[in-house]
Amino acid sequence: MALDSHGVLAAVTIAMYVPFLLLSIKIVSKYGIARGDGWVFLLIFCIIRVLGGALLVAAEEITPVNTSLYIGGFALEASGLSPLLLCTLGLLHSIFRTPDGSPRHQRPFRLLQLLGTIALILTIIGISDETSSTSGSSSSGNTMRRAGVILFAVLYIILVGVCLHQWTQIHSVMRYRKQLLKAISVALPFLAIRTLYSILSTFSSSTFSTTSTSTTSDTSDLAKFNLFTGEWQIYLVMDMLMEYAVVIIYSVAALVLPLNEDYKFAGSYQDQYPLNAPQYPSSAPQYPSSTPQYPSSAPQY
Repeated sequence: MALDSHGVLAAVTIAMYVPFLLLSIKIVSKYGIARGDGWVFLLIFCIIRVLGGALLVAAEEITPVNTSLYIGGFALEASGLSPLLLCTLGLLHSIFRTPDGSPRHQRPFRLLQLLGTIALILTIIGISDETSSTSGSSSSGNTMRRAGVILFAVLYIILVGVCLHQWTQIHSVMRYRKQLLKAISVALPFLAIRTLYSILSTFSSSTFSTTSTSTTSDTSDLAKFNLFTGEWQIYLVMDMLMEYAVVIIYSVAALVLPLNEDYKFAGSYQDQYPLNAPQYPSSAPQYPSSTPQYPSSAPQY
């Protein structure tokens, strides 16, 4: 069975992300999972893209048509923005670390991570409700799905604000973290277009339907952005290529920049970062002066 435009793009997605899936495994093994610098979300994103592409290709190859495969593939496609935003959040958080590796501003970044997680949960639950058989759950699912994508947009705006704040504090950023900040700044415009596409696609239809019979009359101006029935050229440019650009930028930064070197010689940052350098009491013992002090021998009149 020949693949249609969605199937071809799904196959291309698999070919694009299998190498980066292997590469992201190497990156995570290099930096570790416990540190939480965002690289694990890059790995999760690559897994989602490969798995989602495989489901869509399988959906077109299997007869009779299995709607569940289409729903699963498109659901993974709609959810892919979340790990990409959380990856960016984690990388920005790593820039706030001190030269001895201690994290700073833990609570605000955890709250932002929670915001991204809530947006993902709303999106998944919304898709699940919309693909159910009852009209009432479909209506609530559409609301939750749109609420989720709005939270994604809010998170992106906050990420831009955090990035701009870091540039105002560039003098206190460690050497290789400065280069990472440049990479994030270059990736943000691509991520903006990808986020915009999610918004337009979500609001282009009142239902999450994988068929061309979905109701789009009330939002006909946005019909071309629909994930299922819209123009595949728009999807290719605003979705696939934008994501791929971000993944390439982050992967190159992870491989080229020796980010762990920022933590190895914390003492060398003492002059440049006096507030971040560890403070130790002087180890040299203090002795009284060995020169005896004698009263003046001159008589006082």
